[in-house]
Amino acid sequence: MDASRRTTSTFALLRDGRRACRQGPDALAARRRDRLAAMTDFARVHSPYYRRLYRRVPTRVTDPALLPVTDKQTLMRHFDDWVTDREVTLDRVRSFVDDPHRIGDRFLGRYLVSTTSGTTGHRGIFLLDERAATVFRALSLRAASRVFTPGLLVRMLARRAPSAHVIATGGHLAANAVITRMHADGRRHATAGRVFSAHTPLPELVEQLNRCRPLVLVGYATVIALLAGEQLAGRLRIAPALVSLVAEGLTDGGRRRIRRAFTAARVMDTYGCNESLALAYGCPQGWLHVHSDWLILEPVDADHRPTPPGQQSSTVLLTSLCRLVQPILRYDLGDSVLCRPDPCPCGDPLPAIRVRGRAADLLSFPRPDGDPVRIVPMAFETLVETVPDIDLFQIVQTTPTTVRIRIRPAAGADPDRVWCAVRARITGLLTRHGAAHVTVERAQEPPVQSAGGKFRVVIPCR
Repeated sequence: MDASRRTTSTFALLRDGRRACRQGPDALAARRRDRLAAMTDFARVHSPYYRRLYRRVPTRVTDPALLPVTDKQTLMRHFDDWVTDREVTLDRVRSFVDDPHRIGDRFLGRYLVSTTSGTTGHRGIFLLDERAATVFRALSLRAASRVFTPGLLVRMLARRAPSAHVIATGGHLAANAVITRMHADGRRHATAGRVFSAHTPLPELVEQLNRCRPLVLVGYATVIALLAGEQLAGRLRIAPALVSLVAEGLTDGGRRRIRRAFTAARVMDTYGCNESLALAYGCPQGWLHVHSDWLILEPVDADHRPTPPGQQSSTVLLTSLCRLVQPILRYDLGDSVLCRPDPCPCGDPLPAIRVRGRAADLLSFPRPDGDPVRIVPMAFETLVETVPDIDLFQIVQTTPTTVRIRIRPAAGADPDRVWCAVRARITGLLTRHGAAHVTVERAQEPPVQSAGGKFRVVIPCR
């Protein structure tokens, strides 16, 4: 059957996923192989771009390593040939997203549109077909089933506004588009809840949430970590039963702060992106379990060679096994991940990973006597996290040999003491890497959100 015409219910997919997990790694791998073969066949037939790219690829593909690597910049450059629907063109989609009144509407009556904020320098436009949307709903339910209890579900359904979504509003960013669509669908999505802008000044956002008193708090991990600081300081006074962290990786320090602040809440950590709204979900052991029956994540080095389990990757290649209108096959996602080399103690059979920033956030400093010094974002993050009394920090490379440190101290902390401790640690790190000549500046401005509403910890010089 033509993959574009197959319809399977969300709950049928959820049951199949549960069955595969019960059957173990072999059953998951079998589904992955069959779906990869079907997806590459579909892309080769319906996408002129992939038809050209796969000229020398074997007829049946069950190993993603046989496929060439793609990336956002290349696919956007070949947008009209990349898509599998001949009615879709980049000009038509751009005209659609330029209209703010169309947020959450279906392009051509059948595709939900989302855009990336362009923080890595390349803006992406993504279309979600109904097949992919159904799969992502099933994967989201699988993640939710790990934390939802019958009592919590009853309480959610009994409330008129059970959840608060703290996201970037305005524009066709993924979270905003999806939630706007949910509200447009009305009663079918009773858990859509209220939306709060992540760009709202913090005191005002705290006041709004105090009035709402949400049972479920959903938002970007860095923003929720910031709100956790407000809760610990006593300014935010809410008692959610569930805190859901979406879209991005979170440092260990941020996760500990959230658990201290919302002690009565179950915390659900999820990992997703525009290219795949559901990638993985968290477990009590602090790992993210990949939905490996519907997508493939390949941790690789800078030359796209496999990174062994237990080692941090330079980037990761994503293959989605359900996106039809825009096939995502061996796509360089840019995230740096670590794959657990042994079974997770939580007992979940799905592969376990940890996400540690983006390869695009690598800082590079020139040296007059040789090759440049390159330092991964995690080195800065884990170091600054050891400084007490910091709510949020941001490291901005303003010139090839200057970094500017933005700090938001915790309530009651001495800003000068915090700054001295941070400067000492960063200067020491730079010196150990042979970059003692780099200037470390103190910023007067606080950390700044991206257009997508998130706080990037490290921002390299462009």
